[in-house]
Amino acid sequence: MRRTALAIGLVLTLMAAPAAAASAAPPSPAAADAVAVPAGLTGREVSFPGSGGLTLHGTVVSPVKASSGRPGMVLVHGAGTGTPRTKLMGEAVEFARRGMSVLVYDKRSEGYSLFHRSYAQLAGDALGAVAALRSQPGVDPAKVGVWGLSEGGWVAPLAAARSRDVAFVVVVGANALTPLRQQTWAVAAGLRKAGVAGSLVDRAEPNLYRLIADGGMFPEPWYDPEPTLSAVRQPVLAVWGVHDLLTPPKETPPIFARALEKGGNRHYTFRFFPGADHAAHLTPDGGVTRLPALAPGYADLVGTWVREVVSGRPPLSSVSGPAPEQATPTVPVDRPAPWESAPVQLAVMLLLIAAFAAYPVTALGRRLRGRSRTALPAAPRVLSAAGPAAVLGSFAFLFYLLMTGGKLAAPGPVVLGRPVVWLALQALALTTVAASARTVRAWRRAGTRGERVRLGLLLAGGAVFLPWSLYWGLLLP
Repeated sequence: MRRTALAIGLVLTLMAAPAAAASAAPPSPAAADAVAVPAGLTGREVSFPGSGGLTLHGTVVSPVKASSGRPGMVLVHGAGTGTPRTKLMGEAVEFARRGMSVLVYDKRSEGYSLFHRSYAQLAGDALGAVAALRSQPGVDPAKVGVWGLSEGGWVAPLAAARSRDVAFVVVVGANALTPLRQQTWAVAAGLRKAGVAGSLVDRAEPNLYRLIADGGMFPEPWYDPEPTLSAVRQPVLAVWGVHDLLTPPKETPPIFARALEKGGNRHYTFRFFPGADHAAHLTPDGGVTRLPALAPGYADLVGTWVREVVSGRPPLSSVSGPAPEQATPTVPVDRPAPWESAPVQLAVMLLLIAAFAAYPVTALGRRLRGRSRTALPAAPRVLSAAGPAAVLGSFAFLFYLLMTGGKLAAPGPVVLGRPVVWLALQALALTTVAASARTVRAWRRAGTRGERVRLGLLLAGGAVFLPWSLYWGLLLP
């Protein structure tokens, strides 16, 4: 499987590199660099050991006139490698203004990448931050909790389930589904928001995610968060924006509640915020654009809820707020069948490219050897050009959509519910099939055995291309 992942990586990583580079986080501030905080607050730079002894750096934001015995909260980032603490400084400031000491730290880049991560390792980092915050002057060590955004919604409950040092859990945009199912839905939701419908979102996109996961290029694809949630005994506050396009906001809360109650935990509060996106920030366009401002009442809710919890009055289960918007349900993303596996799909792709490329390559070889040129029928030449263009072009476009789908897919111009690029690829696929049918006539009329072999290999590629293109949705509406 490792060899398969490397092989797929050679084919796809070059396509991924520009998008990955564009989304990379800026360098983290050094431990000695003070992070500016607004008036009325103070910032204290700290360092602490995370998982594996890795030193992490952060800032503790507190009110200037902070009372002793105050609660504390550690902020856990969403997905992304090396995300700097400044990414969550807006939340840290607002929560600190509600009377807490808030530790926000630079996320690790070591041991965390696009294709590798460990939620257990990230939970260890969070627990290192909890220990650091518990030791801060004026912070009551019995009143320190964790807050997790998006991916942090898997990490924060895991940290709480592992340690009684965590007094409470707050999650925002959290997910109770497997990461692969959530991400497949999120990219599809972004495409649909952009007006895309049909085989691209129904067939091609989920199939590519299954291929990537089977090839070892999607970290923790089938991680099941329910057992962890069932082990959380601390009070839980879960917040979702009504316009969440990255976490299915209708499906996740019932699963969260079921898992918590399965473990006997009925101290949970679920709140939905209108006009808010995945991170509970305001959004003017249904979750596409994230504004800097938090949803009105969100920071107040966190401050009030934490005070109730640490005073020994954790609220019992409640759900409030407007109904979230989720246009389509998630669908299971099962492990692929043997014929759908990454090794088989890679072998088929290489076979198609070899079969289609052999025809023009042998023609070039004959010309270089000085053999007389003969008039060649058009169909084989069209087939040898359209086939590899459809194969490589479809993978390039699909991988581009996946790499740009972490926030919201950008399919480009859409016509008749299809991106223009996808329509062009479907046209190439139809051309390939039609050219394959016409190449049969050329094969029958071939005058030499060598020409029949060349055309036969080309036809073999066309024969394999038909079911392959149906599987990937190129020949479906």
